[in-house]
Amino acid sequence: MSKSKLYSLLVLVLICSSNYAQHTDQINSNRPGVTMSAFAVGKSVIQVETGAYGIHENHVLLGYDAKGFGADLTLRYGALMERLEVVANLQYQNADFNTPFSSINKAGLKQTVLGAKYLIYDPFKNYEKKINIYSWKANQKFNWRQLVPAVSLYAGANFTMKNNPYSFSADASISPKIMLITQNHLGDGSWVFVTNIIADYVTTDFPSYGYAITLTKGISEKWSGFIENQGYKSDFYSDAILRGGAAFLLTKDMQIDASVSTNFKDTPTIFYGGLGFSWRYNANYKEVRMNLDNSGRKKSKSEKKAEKKDKKRKDAIE
Repeated sequence: MSKSKLYSLLVLVLICSSNYAQHTDQINSNRPGVTMSAFAVGKSVIQVETGAYGIHENHVLLGYDAKGFGADLTLRYGALMERLEVVANLQYQNADFNTPFSSINKAGLKQTVLGAKYLIYDPFKNYEKKINIYSWKANQKFNWRQLVPAVSLYAGANFTMKNNPYSFSADASISPKIMLITQNHLGDGSWVFVTNIIADYVTTDFPSYGYAITLTKGISEKWSGFIENQGYKSDFYSDAILRGGAAFLLTKDMQIDASVSTNFKDTPTIFYGGLGFSWRYNANYKEVRMNLDNSGRKKSKSEKKAEKKDKKRKDAIE
């Protein structure tokens, strides 16, 4: 086997052994897109994802022009187990809405959501890709397992304060948010495809239903880029937004990012541009190890007991 093929085989082994765990060697941020990944940050891990953005809107029919800024903050914590993550989302926005006859300032928490995400299925759990040491070609063939996504469920609550300028109602309210999340790792593992199916404010007078799909590509060890489409529909407002951007890894626990967003309608036209930062604290994380037999199957309790008995028997003989 040539050195180039041997190197490719080594890379493939490393990808298969590290990319599909809950906790990764490098920070795995949801930024700069809006989709939520299927995997949790890892038990006892704290992750902060924050950013600032500028906005410009223009509504042809209503005749207003809006400019302003905003900031968002996401706190993620791996609670109790590897599969579970508690998530808090806050978004503040301050914008001036100007018409030929008036000028209105809207400033307040546009979003306050507290929820939890649970991984219900991981196609790579207890799976170990078999490597053919005699055939580089065999190791490069298409792996159909990558078409099976990891699946998570998210449930949370929107907390809306009284007289919130970004709310459809002047009253304070609490309403549920539910999400189905899928995630695929494609090709050599550097492509990641995430889908969110969302039901939001479902108990209010203006429930919103939508989706967000994100395709991310790892360009190098430090750089990644993404493209995203987000759509939502309600009786009050519907839109489809295209978003793109890039992220740069400062350290294994810190990332910066930049993105732009726009839509394809004039009621209103939307343009957002933002910068962000993500940081992970994982000093309390303890690696979760699984014992695998040669077929990649997790050993049962009876098998482990039999192994212990066999070991004791051998020790007694020696």
